[in-house]
Amino acid sequence: MTNERIIQIDSIDAYNKLYGWETLHPLVTVVNHAEPMESLNHSRLNYGLYALFLKQGDGCSIRYGREKYDYQEGTVVSFKPGQVVEVEWDESRPMPPSRGLLFHPDLLYGTQLARRINDYTFFDYDQREALHLSEREQHTMVELFDRIEEELQHPIDRHSQTLITDAIGLLLDYCMRYYDRQFITRHKVNSDILTAFNQQLREYFVNGHPERHGLPTVVYFADKACLSPNYFGDLISKESGTTAQRHIQDAVIERSKQLLVETRLPVSEIAYQLGFEYPQHFSRLFKSRTGMTPNEYRLTA
Repeated sequence: MTNERIIQIDSIDAYNKLYGWETLHPLVTVVNHAEPMESLNHSRLNYGLYALFLKQGDGCSIRYGREKYDYQEGTVVSFKPGQVVEVEWDESRPMPPSRGLLFHPDLLYGTQLARRINDYTFFDYDQREALHLSEREQHTMVELFDRIEEELQHPIDRHSQTLITDAIGLLLDYCMRYYDRQFITRHKVNSDILTAFNQQLREYFVNGHPERHGLPTVVYFADKACLSPNYFGDLISKESGTTAQRHIQDAVIERSKQLLVETRLPVSEIAYQLGFEYPQHFSRLFKSRTGMTPNEYRLTA
């Protein structure tokens, strides 16, 4: 039965104390999970930290929200502050070894990584959208963990923050590279998702959803694809070269042109049919995309 107790992890020291490990730096740690902590099986952990784990075996699963992901060998999962995860493993089998990096948001203040951290969109992916690595990629990740861990062995000085955050940034950049590779190797599946997205986008307007539910959103179509919004958005961008939001705006403009030419409906009514709460927002978008107001387009069409 699932343990309802949520363990709050707001500091590196709090995480290390769960496992009886020494804290070498108050804001960052590299961990090596080799032995299971029976008391933590089926626990729910509320992370106040950024965390990234490389699992090097199977037999362990993690639940985030209602989704459950069973690890395969060479899987990377990541969390950001505010996420609650449930970890469980099959106690009849050895717990798979894993390496992990955890760092507190305070570590980033005043660094280049602070300005880039939101670019690492995989921190918002669901766990079923985890990263799968080849043996060579795993080796690179382990080397980077080792590099950060080696720096943590030195006494903290004025260079520590820069050296550590630069190394973390490099690790995260490699994760981005490997995710790009994963998107490419899954081209057929991703192409089908893009095709379904464009079809669902057309149907959204044909079926009159805008008047009932408002403008279509990336979240709506990500849910249709059973993907997280960030993963869905990245997939659409990499597959089509255009953001999911741009696809939506294109569909709005095309539908509005059709209504402007084929009907005599007032611009305000067209705006409402498209899902806009305020007609001026529609007119502003239309002019920014076409260089004309809706009425000007109607007169010249």
